[in-house]
Amino acid sequence: MPEKTTISVIKCDVGSLAGHHTVPKPLLEIGEKRLKKAQENGLVNSHYVFHAGDDLELLMVHKRGENNPEIHKLAWNTFQEAAKKASDLKLYGAGQDLLKTAFSGNIRGMGPGVAEMEIEERGSDPIVVFAADKTEPGAFNYPMFRIFGDPMSTAGLVIDPDMAGGFKFEVLDLIENKKIILKCPEEMYELIALIGTPGRYTVSHVRRARDDLICAATSTTKLSLIAGKYVGKDDPVSIVRTQHGLPALGEVLVPFMHSFFVEGWMRGSHWGPLMPVGLKDSKCTAFDGPPRMVALGLQIAHGGIASDDQGNPLISDLFDDPAFDLARREAVEYAVTLRRMGEFEPARLSTDAMEYTTLPKLLEKLKGRFKPA
Repeated sequence: MPEKTTISVIKCDVGSLAGHHTVPKPLLEIGEKRLKKAQENGLVNSHYVFHAGDDLELLMVHKRGENNPEIHKLAWNTFQEAAKKASDLKLYGAGQDLLKTAFSGNIRGMGPGVAEMEIEERGSDPIVVFAADKTEPGAFNYPMFRIFGDPMSTAGLVIDPDMAGGFKFEVLDLIENKKIILKCPEEMYELIALIGTPGRYTVSHVRRARDDLICAATSTTKLSLIAGKYVGKDDPVSIVRTQHGLPALGEVLVPFMHSFFVEGWMRGSHWGPLMPVGLKDSKCTAFDGPPRMVALGLQIAHGGIASDDQGNPLISDLFDDPAFDLARREAVEYAVTLRRMGEFEPARLSTDAMEYTTLPKLLEKLKGRFKPA
């Protein structure tokens, strides 16, 4: 039985400089220190620390499988130390995503977002890691469909025999905590009927239909459902495998050549245009946004991230490219248009989506003043 390799991406909002917009250097250094020590001790084989907006992102490659208590505890302890430093610096939202206090073996359901994928390494295994800020897990629904279900976006669905059988989408009902598997192209319409409601139905995994090969994994944490109130947006992460009978890297990136709308943005209460950005531009400013997405390209090799002779992981900052300038310009234009609407729908989310925000407190205050018409 071939030895398997696990890719874990675990993120957390541990505190931000000057509002909800970026992760300052001292917190990134804590992540690097912790993961470097874990690599020296053999717990992980490779790591990379970065941020998406105000979320600290830990990328770890190891041999311990998904939901491993040691890996999850490493992330939890890292976030706890970073949150303490954020509190000492009086940064904004220190420890915002750390909704539970006692670690019990798995970080899922405690606040931080998790995407993990255990694979048998192929001859070459190119990977894209996506990380978003100021939005929710459903933000990946549209690109996941475009990547694995839309032949107008992914040419391989038409001309690659290894992809002709299509892909299976695992869709999670976030409200009732149920899941369903739908196969494309046969059940394309049913799939869109569900994931077209991104606030409730989220693509959690994608597998190749002919052999069940894992292709994509996305975090599905809904902070409001854990806390029972609005405590910040979920800011999801995703892992996507590419090439060799899967969508090519270029096909994976095509959906981001145009901006599209996602839930979240300011106070988690508005529709906003997604902006694909390089790491240097991964900070949310105007109206706490627009919502941002970063994408890292890497190779999995011998149980770790392919690295240079000094052991530094080889990482490509995929959205740091003028090919996405149009999407960025569209995002700014859409943002300006939506803000002209102020607090009128459809700029603001619909009533059911506002259930976990601060709006219900205002409605409660006014409740006694309503009279029969």
